Amino acid sequence: MTALSGTTRRRLKKLRQVPSIWEGDCRALASGLGGLGSGMASGLMSGMAASIESQFSDRGNCIIWMDGTEGLVRAMDMAPSDVGQEAIVRTLLQAMEFPHGSAMPARPQRIIVCDRELQFFLRGVLQDLDIVVEYAPELPLIDEFFDGLQGMLQTRPPELPDEYIQPMAEITRQIWRDAPWETLDEEKIISIELNYSDVGTLYVSILGMLGVEYGLLMYRSLDSLKKFRQQVLLAGEEAEDLESAFLEQDCLFVTFDQNEEDWEEDDRPSEFANFFAETGVYPAFGNLHPLEGMRPVLYEEEARVALVALDALHRFCRQHLSKLAEDFPSIQSRYRIPDPKEPTQKISVKVCTLPAIAEELFEMSAASDTADGWEVDASPILRSDLIPEDSFYSLGAMPWDTLDVLRTNVKFHQSLEVTFSKGGDGFPVILIQTSRPKAIALIDALKASGGLKAICFNPGEDPISGDRYDLGILQTENGEMHLFGEFLEADPVHIQARKKWDQRCKKVKGYCGLVIAKGFTGASKGNPEFADMLALFEARSVSSEDLGLGSLQLMPYFE
Repeated sequence: MTALSGTTRRRLKKLRQVPSIWEGDCRALASGLGGLGSGMASGLMSGMAASIESQFSDRGNCIIWMDGTEGLVRAMDMAPSDVGQEAIVRTLLQAMEFPHGSAMPARPQRIIVCDRELQFFLRGVLQDLDIVVEYAPELPLIDEFFDGLQGMLQTRPPELPDEYIQPMAEITRQIWRDAPWETLDEEKIISIELNYSDVGTLYVSILGMLGVEYGLLMYRSLDSLKKFRQQVLLAGEEAEDLESAFLEQDCLFVTFDQNEEDWEEDDRPSEFANFFAETGVYPAFGNLHPLEGMRPVLYEEEARVALVALDALHRFCRQHLSKLAEDFPSIQSRYRIPDPKEPTQKISVKVCTLPAIAEELFEMSAASDTADGWEVDASPILRSDLIPEDSFYSLGAMPWDTLDVLRTNVKFHQSLEVTFSKGGDGFPVILIQTSRPKAIALIDALKASGGLKAICFNPGEDPISGDRYDLGILQTENGEMHLFGEFLEADPVHIQARKKWDQRCKKVKGYCGLVIAKGFTGASKGNPEFADMLALFEARSVSSEDLGLGSLQLMPYFE
């Protein structure tokens, strides 16, 4: 058996011995507990509950030493489930020398435990310290404490008040069907003027265009929205700075969670179970505030405000979302929304797009990119961050009658102010096919760069493998050059496709086009339907000599 060192025993004997009886034990607590709401009981036990819960991911046993005479906790610690008796001794020494709260360092006269083996172990360890170690089958003080602690940990306020579960499930189902993230990115801000329940205007940022996380952030002020955006840009990839920026937001939020495992573990209302069965996602609600942090709960007043705002946003999307596919003009509408508290009363809500704010946020992001060294250098560089990963791309020709129809019906068309003969078997085009959100983001990026100036092919090589490539390049009006495809120079299929490309471009006086389409999975991959084509950019076809890059080499990157 391990014994205390002589120096430790002498140090402990110097502590004042008090006529107190201490109780000690190590107990397992239930895992898988939910978050603690801000409305829970305050005081020492609440703080301990929060501390314990934060450590549950890898520790499930709680060691505690209490002063039975004073009725207070002297020391408490979390330990792994396979903890040994030595950990209990360590916590006891902490209770003596560094007790919690305002308790003074001291040495008890008696200790009571409810485990015979632990009793004998402590007798051996604490010999020469004049502490009597006794056994009792029950420890009433610790039993009472753990009952209260366990109940507190297991008590979780509902995510929504009962009367708001059904209407919130219905309105979030409508928002999910509207899918505003397929049209609007997080910089396209929509204001919802409520003047209801102490809330003036909410500013909505829509998440999900990249297809990763879907949701709505409803900021209580523009200052909070702008501050968060600025902090995120300054934080870069620093996790601590990002977390700090996240917790300083002032907003209500709705997210659509796609994690099926989390859903199965949660005990959610049947309305949300049906939502999950229908859509494969379930809505989650909460509040962020600089002084509260994140709270995955909406209380009655917050739920009322969120319900009215979501109802107004849904009506606005149903009426105007299709008009926002290409541009983000100033649009506003007013709706009369039933008051959730007084259904016979109506609330007048004004919903507006904020193009000036969207432009300001875009410029903020662009300025950050420049500060990070992403500005275009005087010497030409080839960038590879424009085309989404896993995109499908190909060289081909579009029949002239199809081109005429596409020009007048596609959502975005960059035309050439020139005329050329319709020679050959069609208009030479590069097809890039990806998901709808990524296709829209690609179109927006090209538009932000001033449009497409030219399409060309340039030789390149990998000096390590020795492979030689024919690099497909898009040149934008702002002078940037973007890689859209790498073709092995010796590939017979590409050799034939490239030969036809050059012939077709020559027959139309050096003009060509770029078609951006959605639907890159399934039967439409490589052969998009007319409705899948979202943009047509007409541009010049230029030679590698005109481009003046010379043969490019793949350079290894070391971080």
